[in-house]
Amino acid sequence: MPDASPLSPLTTDRLVLTAVEPSDVDELYALHADPRVWTHFPSGRHTERTQTERDVAAYRADWDRDGVGYWTARQRDDGAFVGVGGVRLRPPGVLNLYYRVDPSHQGLGFATELGRAALDVARRRLPDVPVTAYLLEHNHASRATAERLGLELVWRGPDAGNPDPEAVRLVYADRPLGAELLALLVRT
Repeated sequence: MPDASPLSPLTTDRLVLTAVEPSDVDELYALHADPRVWTHFPSGRHTERTQTERDVAAYRADWDRDGVGYWTARQRDDGAFVGVGGVRLRPPGVLNLYYRVDPSHQGLGFATELGRAALDVARRRLPDVPVTAYLLEHNHASRATAERLGLELVWRGPDAGNPDPEAVRLVYADRPLGAELLALLVRT
């Protein structure tokens, strides 16, 4: 995969990945407001467009500051919106791997394809920064994607701040994480 500049489109076998931009807000809001993509964490669903607008501004700032961030994913053949994902630098010093796919495209391997591109970019641009996937145990699809991408489970425990007191958080990583870094990660 070529090392495109952060704001240049990146292509995979089936996707065109472009840095999230304000022009993507409508599609990203529709995705993040859809209860079907939040069955594992209903309180995360966007109920107002301003939530998505804030996220988009933050995602765009990530590209400017860190040279990595989240992409809007579209199909190469017809430009259809597929979802959003990539890697984002988190305050404890790890990259968060994220993938959220529109329900009409779920189960077709797009999350894995997006994740592979993100891991490739992360390893080239920030090779010393661990890549993590932070997910809920009962989100079986996300868990399977993290495992297909070669990430390994490094932590399992209560999900601090989740309105569901029974929720269990899993942390997957591309390498072992030190105890101090892991403690920071699961508190944030």
